[in-house]
Amino acid sequence: MPTDAIQCKPLEVAVGDKGIERAIKHLKRKMAAEGILRELKRRRHYMKPSVKRRKKASEAARRRRKRSKMDLMA
Repeated sequence: MPTDAIQCKPLEVAVGDKGIERAIKHLKRKMAAEGILRELKRRRHYMKPSVKRRKKASEAARRRRKRSKMDLMA
């Protein structure tokens, strides 16, 4: 059974004069932009295939509603 491993380049954050707190904030921002945090949350618990299909369909419906709402505003 193949895994859904994601291959990506390693994230690097330079710790400069601004300190470690700023570097941690920058790292979290980069991880969020790469989608790493979302992937971790998704893989934290096993999701049955039927639940996964329902969730995928509901997310698609949510995106459609959001897109149609944005089209009405524009």
